[in-house]
Amino acid sequence: MLVARGLRKTYGKHTALQGIDLDVGRGAVCGLLGPNGAGKTTAVRILTTLLRPTAGRASVAGYDVVTQASQVRRSIGLVGQHAAVDELLTGRQNLELFGRLHHLGAARARARAAELLERFGLDHDGPAGEYSGGMRRRLDLAAGMIVDPPVLFLDEPTTGLDPRSRAEIWDRVRELVSDGTTVLLTTQYLEEADRLADRVCVVDRGRVVAEGTPGELKAELGGDRLDLVVLDGERLAEAAAIAAGAASGPVETDPHTRRVSAPVAGPKGAGGVRVRVLTEVLAALADAGVEVEDVALRRPTLDEVFLTLTGGGAADAARERAGSPERTEEGVR
Repeated sequence: MLVARGLRKTYGKHTALQGIDLDVGRGAVCGLLGPNGAGKTTAVRILTTLLRPTAGRASVAGYDVVTQASQVRRSIGLVGQHAAVDELLTGRQNLELFGRLHHLGAARARARAAELLERFGLDHDGPAGEYSGGMRRRLDLAAGMIVDPPVLFLDEPTTGLDPRSRAEIWDRVRELVSDGTTVLLTTQYLEEADRLADRVCVVDRGRVVAEGTPGELKAELGGDRLDLVVLDGERLAEAAAIAAGAASGPVETDPHTRRVSAPVAGPKGAGGVRVRVLTEVLAALADAGVEVEDVALRRPTLDEVFLTLTGGGAADAARERAGSPERTEEGVR
Protein backbone atom coordinates (compact mmCIF):
# COMPACT_ATOMS: atom_id res chain seq x y z
CA MET A 1 0.00 0.00 0.00
CA LEU A 2 2.93 2.33 0.53
CA VAL A 3 6.30 2.11 -1.22
CA ALA A 4 9.23 4.55 -1.28
CA ARG A 5 12.55 4.08 -3.04
CA GLY A 6 15.52 6.42 -2.68
CA LEU A 7 13.33 9.31 -1.51
CA ARG A 8 15.35 12.53 -1.26
CA LYS A 9 14.44 16.13 -0.48
CA THR A 10 16.79 19.09 -0.43
CA TYR A 11 16.20 22.74 0.48
CA GLY A 12 19.09 24.63 -1.05
CA LYS A 13 22.19 23.27 0.65
CA HIS A 14 20.21 21.47 3.35
CA THR A 15 19.22 17.84 2.76
CA ALA A 16 16.14 16.78 4.74
CA LEU A 17 15.87 13.26 3.26
CA GLN A 18 18.86 11.29 2.01
CA GLY A 19 17.34 8.31 0.23
CA ILE A 20 14.60 6.75 2.35
CA ASP A 21 13.13 3.35 1.44
CA LEU A 22 9.79 2.21 2.89
CA ASP A 23 7.42 -0.73 2.41
CA VAL A 24 4.08 -0.89 4.24
CA GLY A 25 1.60 -3.67 3.53
CA ARG A 26 -2.19 -3.53 3.57
CA GLY A 27 -3.70 -3.28 7.05
CA ALA A 28 -0.32 -2.71 8.73
CA VAL A 29 0.93 0.06 11.01
CA CYS A 30 4.40 1.42 10.27
CA GLY A 31 5.92 3.62 12.95
CA LEU A 32 8.34 6.29 11.72
CA LEU A 33 10.57 7.32 14.62
CA GLY A 34 13.36 9.84 14.84
CA PRO A 35 14.65 12.91 16.68
CA ASN A 36 13.57 16.42 15.78
CA GLY A 37 14.63 17.38 12.27
CA ALA A 38 15.25 13.75 11.24
CA GLY A 39 12.96 14.08 8.21
CA LYS A 40 9.78 12.37 9.43
CA THR A 41 7.39 15.19 8.60
CA THR A 42 9.12 15.83 5.27
CA ALA A 43 8.56 12.18 4.34
CA VAL A 44 4.88 12.42 5.25
CA ARG A 45 4.45 15.62 3.26
CA ILE A 46 5.95 13.97 0.17
CA LEU A 47 3.85 10.82 0.54
CA THR A 48 0.69 12.92 0.90
CA THR A 49 1.59 15.00 -2.22
CA LEU A 50 2.15 18.22 -0.24
CA LEU A 51 5.81 18.30 -1.33
CA ARG A 52 7.55 17.06 -4.46
CA PRO A 53 10.64 14.90 -3.87
CA THR A 54 13.97 16.09 -5.21
CA ALA A 55 14.80 12.51 -6.24
CA GLY A 56 13.47 8.99 -5.84
CA ARG A 57 9.94 7.70 -6.25
CA ALA A 58 7.01 6.74 -4.06
CA SER A 59 3.55 5.30 -4.47
CA VAL A 60 0.53 5.18 -2.17
CA ALA A 61 -2.31 2.70 -2.76
CA GLY A 62 -0.67 1.93 -6.10
CA TYR A 63 -0.56 5.56 -7.33
CA ASP A 64 2.60 7.58 -7.96
CA VAL A 65 2.77 10.59 -5.61
CA VAL A 66 4.04 12.89 -8.37
CA THR A 67 2.36 11.81 -11.60
CA GLN A 68 -0.91 10.58 -10.01
CA ALA A 69 -1.24 13.03 -7.13
CA SER A 70 -5.02 13.47 -7.45
CA GLN A 71 -5.59 9.70 -7.20
CA VAL A 72 -3.32 9.57 -4.14
CA ARG A 73 -5.31 12.33 -2.43
CA ARG A 74 -8.55 10.42 -3.00
CA SER A 75 -6.99 7.37 -1.35
CA ILE A 76 -5.60 8.89 1.86
CA GLY A 77 -6.52 10.56 5.11
CA LEU A 78 -4.10 12.89 6.90
CA VAL A 79 -4.10 13.88 10.56
CA GLY A 80 -1.40 16.48 11.13
CA GLN A 81 0.42 17.59 14.25
CA HIS A 82 -2.23 20.17 15.10
CA ALA A 83 -6.00 19.63 15.08
CA ALA A 84 -7.47 21.14 11.89
CA VAL A 85 -11.02 21.75 13.08
CA ASP A 86 -13.20 24.86 13.08
CA GLU A 87 -13.71 25.75 16.74
CA LEU A 88 -16.92 27.69 16.02
CA LEU A 89 -18.64 24.66 14.47
CA THR A 90 -19.96 21.61 16.29
CA GLY A 91 -18.33 18.23 15.75
CA ARG A 92 -21.18 17.23 13.43
CA GLN A 93 -20.86 20.44 11.41
CA ASN A 94 -17.09 19.98 11.13
CA LEU A 95 -17.46 16.46 9.77
CA GLU A 96 -20.21 17.46 7.35
CA LEU A 97 -17.98 20.30 6.13
CA PHE A 98 -15.10 17.89 5.51
CA GLY A 99 -17.50 15.56 3.71
CA ARG A 100 -18.64 18.31 1.36
CA LEU A 101 -15.01 19.37 0.75
CA HIS A 102 -14.39 15.77 -0.33
CA HIS A 103 -17.29 16.08 -2.77
CA LEU A 104 -19.68 13.85 -0.84
CA GLY A 105 -23.31 14.78 -1.42
CA ALA A 106 -25.17 16.51 1.40
CA ALA A 107 -27.07 13.37 2.42
CA ARG A 108 -23.95 11.19 2.31
CA ALA A 109 -21.93 13.76 4.27
CA ARG A 110 -24.62 13.84 7.01
CA ALA A 111 -24.78 10.05 7.16
CA ARG A 112 -21.00 9.68 7.29
CA ALA A 113 -20.73 12.36 10.00
CA ALA A 114 -23.29 10.51 12.12
CA GLU A 115 -21.38 7.23 11.71
CA LEU A 116 -18.08 8.78 12.76
CA LEU A 117 -19.54 10.72 15.69
CA GLU A 118 -20.84 7.47 17.14
CA ARG A 119 -17.67 5.51 16.38
CA PHE A 120 -15.36 8.08 17.97
CA GLY A 121 -17.60 8.83 20.95
CA LEU A 122 -18.22 12.47 20.04
CA ASP A 123 -21.74 13.15 21.27
CA HIS A 124 -21.07 16.70 22.51
CA ASP A 125 -23.44 19.20 20.83
CA GLY A 126 -21.44 22.35 21.59
CA PRO A 127 -18.82 24.01 19.38
CA ALA A 128 -15.48 22.25 18.95
CA GLY A 129 -13.82 25.10 20.85
CA GLU A 130 -15.38 23.63 24.01
CA TYR A 131 -13.86 20.17 23.38
CA SER A 132 -11.05 18.79 25.51
CA GLY A 133 -7.71 18.17 23.82
CA GLY A 134 -8.46 14.47 23.50
CA MET A 135 -11.92 15.08 22.02
CA ARG A 136 -10.47 17.54 19.53
CA ARG A 137 -7.88 15.02 18.37
CA ARG A 138 -10.57 12.32 18.05
CA LEU A 139 -12.59 14.75 15.93
CA ASP A 140 -9.51 15.42 13.80
CA LEU A 141 -9.00 11.68 13.38
CA ALA A 142 -12.66 11.25 12.41
CA ALA A 143 -12.27 14.02 9.83
CA GLY A 144 -9.29 12.16 8.36
CA MET A 145 -11.56 9.12 7.92
CA ILE A 146 -14.51 10.96 6.36
CA VAL A 147 -14.09 9.18 3.00
CA ASP A 148 -12.99 5.89 4.61
CA PRO A 149 -9.51 6.00 2.99
CA PRO A 150 -7.45 2.82 2.64
CA VAL A 151 -4.31 4.67 3.85
CA LEU A 152 -4.15 6.98 6.87
CA PHE A 153 -1.19 9.21 7.80
CA LEU A 154 -0.88 10.18 11.46
CA ASP A 155 1.79 12.82 12.06
CA GLU A 156 2.47 12.86 15.82
CA PRO A 157 -1.26 12.50 16.58
CA THR A 158 -1.05 12.46 20.38
CA THR A 159 1.56 15.13 21.09
CA GLY A 160 0.53 17.12 24.16
CA LEU A 161 -2.29 14.80 25.22
CA ASP A 162 -2.63 13.35 28.70
CA PRO A 163 -2.18 9.55 29.11
CA ARG A 164 -5.94 8.83 29.14
CA SER A 165 -6.59 10.82 25.95
CA ARG A 166 -3.58 9.18 24.31
CA ALA A 167 -4.94 5.73 25.18
CA GLU A 168 -8.32 6.68 23.66
CA ILE A 169 -6.63 7.66 20.39
CA TRP A 170 -4.71 4.36 20.38
CA ASP A 171 -7.97 2.43 20.79
CA ARG A 172 -9.51 4.23 17.82
CA VAL A 173 -6.44 3.59 15.66
CA ARG A 174 -6.54 -0.12 16.52
CA GLU A 175 -10.21 -0.22 15.45
CA LEU A 176 -9.35 1.36 12.10
CA VAL A 177 -6.50 -1.08 11.51
CA SER A 178 -8.72 -4.05 12.39
CA ASP A 179 -11.02 -2.87 9.57
CA GLY A 180 -8.12 -2.99 7.10
CA THR A 181 -6.82 0.59 7.14
CA THR A 182 -3.07 0.97 6.50
CA VAL A 183 -1.41 3.49 8.84
CA LEU A 184 1.87 5.40 8.68
CA LEU A 185 2.51 6.85 12.14
CA THR A 186 5.18 9.38 13.06
CA THR A 187 5.71 9.79 16.75
CA GLN A 188 8.22 10.71 19.42
CA TYR A 189 6.37 8.67 22.04
CA LEU A 190 8.27 5.40 22.01
CA GLU A 191 5.50 3.65 23.94
CA GLU A 192 3.08 4.68 21.20
CA ALA A 193 5.13 2.92 18.52
CA ASP A 194 5.56 -0.10 20.77
CA ARG A 195 1.80 -0.37 21.31
CA LEU A 196 0.61 0.30 17.76
CA ALA A 197 3.27 -0.44 15.15
CA ASP A 198 3.78 -3.78 13.39
CA ARG A 199 7.08 -2.47 12.06
CA VAL A 200 9.24 0.46 13.06
CA CYS A 201 11.59 2.55 10.90
CA VAL A 202 14.07 4.66 12.86
CA VAL A 203 15.08 7.76 10.90
CA ASP A 204 18.10 9.91 11.72
CA ARG A 205 19.54 12.75 9.63
CA GLY A 206 17.27 11.89 6.73
CA ARG A 207 18.15 8.19 6.55
CA VAL A 208 16.54 4.98 7.80
CA VAL A 209 19.11 3.68 10.31
CA ALA A 210 17.14 0.63 11.50
CA GLU A 211 13.97 -1.24 10.59
CA GLY A 212 12.07 -4.16 12.07
CA THR A 213 9.39 -5.16 14.51
CA PRO A 214 9.63 -3.59 17.98
CA GLY A 215 10.72 -6.98 19.29
CA GLU A 216 13.46 -7.34 16.67
CA LEU A 217 14.86 -3.88 17.40
CA LYS A 218 14.90 -4.57 21.13
CA ALA A 219 16.64 -7.92 20.57
CA GLU A 220 19.49 -6.13 18.77
CA LEU A 221 20.50 -4.57 22.09
CA GLY A 222 21.48 -8.01 23.38
CA GLY A 223 18.81 -9.59 25.54
CA ASP A 224 17.38 -8.57 28.89
CA ARG A 225 18.65 -5.86 31.21
CA LEU A 226 19.33 -6.02 34.93
CA ASP A 227 18.40 -2.82 36.80
CA LEU A 228 19.44 -2.17 40.40
CA VAL A 229 18.84 0.83 42.65
CA VAL A 230 21.22 0.82 45.63
CA LEU A 231 20.17 2.28 48.96
CA ASP A 232 23.51 4.02 49.56
CA GLY A 233 24.80 6.04 46.62
CA GLU A 234 28.35 5.80 48.01
CA ARG A 235 28.34 2.10 47.14
CA LEU A 236 27.20 2.56 43.54
CA ALA A 237 30.60 1.68 42.07
CA GLU A 238 30.78 -1.46 44.19
CA ALA A 239 27.34 -2.57 42.99
CA ALA A 240 28.35 -1.85 39.38
CA ALA A 241 31.45 -4.03 39.76
CA ILE A 242 29.33 -6.92 41.07
CA ALA A 243 26.82 -6.50 38.22
CA ALA A 244 29.68 -6.44 35.71
CA GLY A 245 30.55 -9.99 36.70
CA ALA A 246 27.27 -11.22 35.22
CA ALA A 247 26.85 -8.64 32.44
CA SER A 248 27.20 -9.36 28.74
CA GLY A 249 28.11 -5.77 27.89
CA PRO A 250 28.98 -2.36 29.36
CA VAL A 251 27.45 -1.51 32.74
CA GLU A 252 25.79 1.90 33.05
CA THR A 253 25.45 3.87 36.29
CA ASP A 254 23.44 6.96 37.20
CA PRO A 255 24.59 8.65 40.45
CA HIS A 256 21.47 10.84 40.58
CA THR A 257 19.09 7.87 40.75
CA ARG A 258 21.64 5.46 42.32
CA ARG A 259 20.87 3.07 39.44
CA VAL A 260 22.98 0.36 37.89
CA SER A 261 21.89 -1.07 34.53
CA ALA A 262 23.57 -3.95 32.69
CA PRO A 263 22.71 -6.19 29.72
CA VAL A 264 22.23 -9.85 30.65
CA ALA A 265 22.44 -12.23 27.72
CA GLY A 266 21.21 -15.79 27.59
CA PRO A 267 19.93 -18.30 25.05
CA LYS A 268 16.61 -17.30 23.49
CA GLY A 269 13.78 -18.49 25.69
CA ALA A 270 16.20 -19.34 28.54
CA GLY A 271 14.26 -17.50 31.21
CA GLY A 272 15.65 -19.80 33.89
CA VAL A 273 19.21 -18.81 32.99
CA ARG A 274 18.47 -15.12 33.38
CA VAL A 275 16.63 -15.66 36.69
CA ARG A 276 19.67 -17.59 37.97
CA VAL A 277 21.89 -14.66 37.00
CA LEU A 278 19.60 -12.31 38.93
CA THR A 279 19.72 -14.60 41.98
CA GLU A 280 23.52 -14.82 41.85
CA VAL A 281 23.91 -11.04 41.60
CA LEU A 282 21.59 -10.47 44.55
CA ALA A 283 23.48 -13.05 46.58
CA ALA A 284 26.81 -11.35 45.76
CA LEU A 285 25.40 -7.96 46.76
CA ALA A 286 24.14 -9.41 50.04
CA ASP A 287 27.54 -11.00 50.76
CA ALA A 288 29.19 -7.61 50.16
CA GLY A 289 26.66 -5.86 52.38
CA VAL A 290 25.34 -3.67 49.54
CA GLU A 291 21.66 -2.99 50.20
CA VAL A 292 19.33 -2.75 47.22
CA GLU A 293 16.25 -0.55 47.19
CA ASP A 294 14.82 -1.95 43.93
CA VAL A 295 15.72 -4.64 41.41
CA ALA A 296 14.25 -5.69 38.07
CA LEU A 297 15.06 -7.99 35.18
CA ARG A 298 13.43 -6.61 32.04
CA ARG A 299 13.53 -6.50 28.29
CA PRO A 300 15.10 -3.45 26.60
CA THR A 301 12.68 -0.64 25.75
CA LEU A 302 12.23 1.18 22.46
CA ASP A 303 13.54 4.25 24.28
CA GLU A 304 16.88 2.48 24.69
CA VAL A 305 16.84 1.36 21.07
CA PHE A 306 16.06 4.93 20.00
CA LEU A 307 18.85 6.40 22.12
CA THR A 308 21.38 3.81 20.94
CA LEU A 309 20.57 4.41 17.26
CA THR A 310 20.20 8.20 17.29
CA GLY A 311 22.55 9.34 20.03
CA GLY A 312 21.18 12.42 21.77
CA GLY A 313 17.89 12.42 19.87
CA ALA A 314 16.00 11.09 22.85
CA ALA A 315 16.83 14.22 24.79
CA ASP A 316 15.35 16.31 21.99
CA ALA A 317 12.23 14.15 22.10
CA ALA A 318 11.91 14.74 25.82
CA ARG A 319 12.10 18.50 25.30
CA GLU A 320 9.46 18.26 22.58
CA ARG A 321 7.10 16.40 24.91
CA ALA A 322 7.72 19.08 27.56
CA GLY A 323 6.55 21.71 25.07
CA SER A 324 9.80 23.61 24.43
CA PRO A 325 10.32 25.08 20.95
CA GLU A 326 12.67 23.30 18.57
CA ARG A 327 13.76 23.37 14.99
CA THR A 328 12.30 21.03 12.44
CA GLU A 329 12.88 20.65 8.73
CA GLU A 330 10.07 23.17 8.20
CA GLY A 331 11.45 25.76 10.65
CA VAL A 332 10.78 26.61 14.31
CA ARG A 333 7.66 24.97 15.75
